[in-house]
Amino acid sequence: MIDENTKLPGEFCQRMQTLLGEEAEDFFSSCQKEREYGLRYNPLKFESRKSFEEKMMREPEWKLSPVPWCVEGYYYEADERPGRHPWHEAGAYYIQEPSAMSAVELLMPQPGEKVCDLCAAPGGKTTQIAGKMQGQGLLVSNEFYANRAKILAQNVERMGIANTVVLNESTEHLAEFFPEFFDRILVDAPCSGEGMFRKEPQAMQEWSLENVLLCAERQREILSHAAKMLKPGGVLVYSTCTFAPEENEQNIRQFLEEYPEFILETSEIGEQYFSHAKSGGIYRLWPHKLRGEGHFLARMRKTGSQNAEDAAIIGLYVESGNSRKNRKGAKSKETTKIAETLSGFRNFQAQALRIDLEEKRFGRYVLFSDNLYLLPKEMPELSGIKVVRAGLHLGTCKKNRFEPSHALALHLHPGEVRQRVELSSKEEALKYLHGETASCDSGQKGWTLVCVDGLSIGWGKAQNGIVKNHYPKGLRIRY
Repeated sequence: MIDENTKLPGEFCQRMQTLLGEEAEDFFSSCQKEREYGLRYNPLKFESRKSFEEKMMREPEWKLSPVPWCVEGYYYEADERPGRHPWHEAGAYYIQEPSAMSAVELLMPQPGEKVCDLCAAPGGKTTQIAGKMQGQGLLVSNEFYANRAKILAQNVERMGIANTVVLNESTEHLAEFFPEFFDRILVDAPCSGEGMFRKEPQAMQEWSLENVLLCAERQREILSHAAKMLKPGGVLVYSTCTFAPEENEQNIRQFLEEYPEFILETSEIGEQYFSHAKSGGIYRLWPHKLRGEGHFLARMRKTGSQNAEDAAIIGLYVESGNSRKNRKGAKSKETTKIAETLSGFRNFQAQALRIDLEEKRFGRYVLFSDNLYLLPKEMPELSGIKVVRAGLHLGTCKKNRFEPSHALALHLHPGEVRQRVELSSKEEALKYLHGETASCDSGQKGWTLVCVDGLSIGWGKAQNGIVKNHYPKGLRIRY
């Protein structure tokens, strides 16, 4: 039943009145206002906030203002439509609701760590984590639903990320596969979506107390699996975009009772910007108190230290993954195919790139069908899990010719290639995204990186002053 005064579900209103008391009217008023819009610039594409802002000055009609709790975050106005700009396709930024940026700020991932985003689609928090890791270490991003896992992988590709492995698995299976493996884990849990009411009115229509309780049960199960995957000393951040205590404080209280090795831990950003409960380390983002749709956050640390026996088990597991095929000794069809593909890639790399990707990313090569990937060295053997994306997709070998992938183009910076063409205007870039050719110097020949405003956007093949378009047909867009 919808409450006639607030146009919100009646049972939801009753609960929020009890929860917020005198603040309830301010909360209900905020629910009737226009939603907030936000984007994060991509640190893998820009050296600093200043360099991003300098580029944004080329679009003076955009009125960006900073999100206080996220150094990469900005608010924008609804009519500015940054998702329709070529910079979006080049991975310059990710469009994300501002309060959703808070969870990764509490997680504080560091370069070189092993990090897991356990419920990762569509990719906002994964791409934010990857930006903070700066291409160093391993990021495992998992999504249970296959269609959503594909969207996650596409966003990882668009943002030029190399050190992320995208999986399509149950959290239960991952807990068996990665025992006490990760330094940090983010559980941005599937929830009843009460913080989405302004953004997605459909969430309001689907809301019920029964669904809140179902979500809470599922969240507890996911948390239990995350607990097993985290190293002693590691950090676990739990977040939802809902206001229900059953999915938030009550879940955390039950989790801490079941896993006493975990303790709540405060966050400097949380203490500065968000409302917090009596227990330090638990935070609320309320839409009537800040510019955002709302979020719940809890930061926890797993106490203790990893013992030598556990470390040895993990070490042997990784070693097994690296050496199994070598022990066979036979030169099978598969190893021949890998050798041919690697030869093709190395020829392409010598001709087209100024860098050695293997040295730059410290990975190892893996082949899926005809697709060659550079897998982060920290990742264990891939057999036994559903892999959607195994690190950086380098390309495919077709008829003894290596064709670089779109993912590789978006990962590379203009200075890392031998040939590039710079599209001189937004209009030229839109034509390229539509599938049209571009012009180049008559002396250019072969694979050429196509760029817009100093950002790589895709491949082309140059000959006789023309760059043939190799932007993927499935991604071509109309504006």
